[in-house]
Amino acid sequence: MGILSQLLILHLLWAALVLCQYEDYDFEDEYGGEPDHQLPYYFNPNSQVEAPRFPFPVECAKECFCPPAFPLSMYCDHRQLKTIPNIPSHVQQLYLQNNNIEAVPAGPFTNVTFVREINLSYNKIKFHMIDHGVFAKLSNLVQLHLQHNELEEFPFPLPSSLERLLLGFNRISRLPGNALEGLPNMTTLDLCSNLLDDSVFKEKPFSNMKNLMQLNLCNNKLETMPPDLPSSLRHLSLENNSISHIPENYFRRLPHIIALRMSYNNLQNIAHNTFNLPNLLELNLGHNKLKQVFYIPRSLQHLYIEGNEIENINVTVMCPTLDPLNINQLTYIRVDQNKLTSPISTYAFFCFPLIRTIYYGEQNVTVSRPTQLRTPVFRRFLTPEEFQEAEDNQETLNQETEEDHEAEDSYFHPYYR
Repeated sequence: MGILSQLLILHLLWAALVLCQYEDYDFEDEYGGEPDHQLPYYFNPNSQVEAPRFPFPVECAKECFCPPAFPLSMYCDHRQLKTIPNIPSHVQQLYLQNNNIEAVPAGPFTNVTFVREINLSYNKIKFHMIDHGVFAKLSNLVQLHLQHNELEEFPFPLPSSLERLLLGFNRISRLPGNALEGLPNMTTLDLCSNLLDDSVFKEKPFSNMKNLMQLNLCNNKLETMPPDLPSSLRHLSLENNSISHIPENYFRRLPHIIALRMSYNNLQNIAHNTFNLPNLLELNLGHNKLKQVFYIPRSLQHLYIEGNEIENINVTVMCPTLDPLNINQLTYIRVDQNKLTSPISTYAFFCFPLIRTIYYGEQNVTVSRPTQLRTPVFRRFLTPEEFQEAEDNQETLNQETEEDHEAEDSYFHPYYR
């Protein structure tokens, strides 16, 4: 075989590797607790699946690490970098999180062609220190992490290829009308823990995002429900705002909602059919000012209404009719920190035949001291021995449940898959 043929085969092998190799980088939940404490990434060749190597050594910035088994990824995280190193043209995943980077100049990205993911979270980047259009020219960019920086404005323009944009924990206070234009492929947008108020809705920034599935607006300064959201939405996070009212028929435009989180707001009254959504699986209205329950759709599986002012749970309001051919799917309900003086009526188990857990916890019946119902945790389908064990370990169960629900109440994972 001639030298030319051998070179041609090597070139074809290299091309196939460039097209096929892609590492699914597993990020820690950015919103599950304290700010990031993850350890630096260290490559362990013994733990990696054996992968074909490039036929020749690949270029890698001297400040970073390019694992031989994953030559399309460049790891520059946790290295106290103050500037972005030059990026080789073949890199597809670029990890620069947890550094001291303040600016994003165009220079290091001059020859970048194939990059699909950039992680610049946990740095010190300001909007005016991002060169105009530096991201827009990256025509293959799918995911951009910029959470935990010092951005005062939305970092536009952005490439039309972008699908996931994470901007939580910045200082963004406005969304210019054209900021989200030209992003037809966007599925996830995280804007939690910024300085957004109701004025950002004047220009209907989300209305044209026809493929948006997850929108996180928690920990902002909103007082009203965001208008003109796209009907494609599946997950909506509005926790920790000051919303006091949900307009009638608000969710008629959002029939595909799967999960809605509105804990820690100022909701007082919920219209009977507000949540008549055919696909809703999770509803979190904990820590509001609700005094009464409301209709829940048959699809709902998890309901959180703890930390309200409910004195009585009227099961017939939640479940007005029984349909043996279309039973309610509710399996879990959390009602602690309300003003209940007696357990939920046993009729609940006819309406919700799949229910497994009702967490009563402590009830705020008196101002001076909280009280507990006789059965703080009700679990169905337990053997007598299991039930007795649960009763004997009541204190442990209470503690574990609180810890579990702190995790469950955390924001939607911005890297939704």
